[in-house]
Amino acid sequence: MKNKTNLTRRAVLKSGAIAGVGALASPALVSKAFASSGELTLMDWSDYWPEDMLAKFTDETGIKVNYIGIGSNEELINKMKASQGSGADLLGPTNNRSLQWGPLDLLQPFDMSRIPIDAANPAMVKIGPDAWDFDGKGVTWIPHIWGTEGMAWRVDKWAPQSADGLPSYGEIWSEENAGKTMIRAHSGMLCAGLYMEASGQMDPGSVWAAYESEENMRKTWAMITDWCIARKGNLKLIWNDADSQKNGLLNDGVVVGQTWDGPPLALKTAGEPVTYQAPAEGAMAWVDGLSLAKGAKNIDQAYELIKFAFDPANAGPAIDKHGYNSPILGADKLAGEAYAKNFAEAYPGDALGNLNAWPAEAPWYADVRTEFVNKFQSA
Repeated sequence: MKNKTNLTRRAVLKSGAIAGVGALASPALVSKAFASSGELTLMDWSDYWPEDMLAKFTDETGIKVNYIGIGSNEELINKMKASQGSGADLLGPTNNRSLQWGPLDLLQPFDMSRIPIDAANPAMVKIGPDAWDFDGKGVTWIPHIWGTEGMAWRVDKWAPQSADGLPSYGEIWSEENAGKTMIRAHSGMLCAGLYMEASGQMDPGSVWAAYESEENMRKTWAMITDWCIARKGNLKLIWNDADSQKNGLLNDGVVVGQTWDGPPLALKTAGEPVTYQAPAEGAMAWVDGLSLAKGAKNIDQAYELIKFAFDPANAGPAIDKHGYNSPILGADKLAGEAYAKNFAEAYPGDALGNLNAWPAEAPWYADVRTEFVNKFQSA
């Protein structure tokens, strides 16, 4: 079984363009009641909100943003569980984690009339009502950033070895690159499984079939874990967040690794000798969203930040800083000149059609994966 998307740059960035962006609220139309006061707490991925973007929001609205950066979905879930849904106002969960968030009852439905939702790519908007409307109470997730996890490297120190020039997840674990590579534990192990399939070391479709039952999961991940432990000594670094990816490539001796697209492309845009590309086995695709915490205390201010973020005039320039992609229609046109070039180089040929959509993760899947990840990390 293959779990692929049929995405093209046109489909991803422009689908639903007929909806237009006319419904966007201008910063000048910010609710008068909160035009010069208030604050909110934002708990989102650590590199998604550039400082100048948040400063502009505060200048235009008077609303202060207390930004708590996270490095993983597990960290976000655990922090909100510990605070019983009151640790922040606005959150940034990933699209495939709905099965984990639903039973927790830590989110509240949006008032969609207060969100310029027509500004966003309809295919990504649809994720909300399809997967994040728990018990018919209303949509609890809207799209914010989309991207992939693939391979990054130092162009001055390394190049893919394949005849077609495409990198492979297998090269991260190889003896040839020993001591110069990095991964994130759980996704690095999953993509090692994709390489094992592609190289005939595991049955095709095993990685995706693991999402279907705990029996499949344990059988497949036992094989993946043993394979990774046998090659763990070849890794230089196991990263946790965007900063550790950047530091790995710039300061810690990593020449090639499995990363999110944003950090290396931000470095590339800044002129560093770093690039990013979808590998032969396919990059992992995801959409991170925004959700309103059940215990949110600053709801009006949260809606103002959403309206601000859904304006392409704000979403576009932010692309150059965080390096990811925006679901906001027209935002790509307002990014810098390097964006289109970086995007084309990151997804050459049929790479967009070969993306692996990250499947929804049930709580049991996440728990069992943690067992295997802990076994790998402690080995």
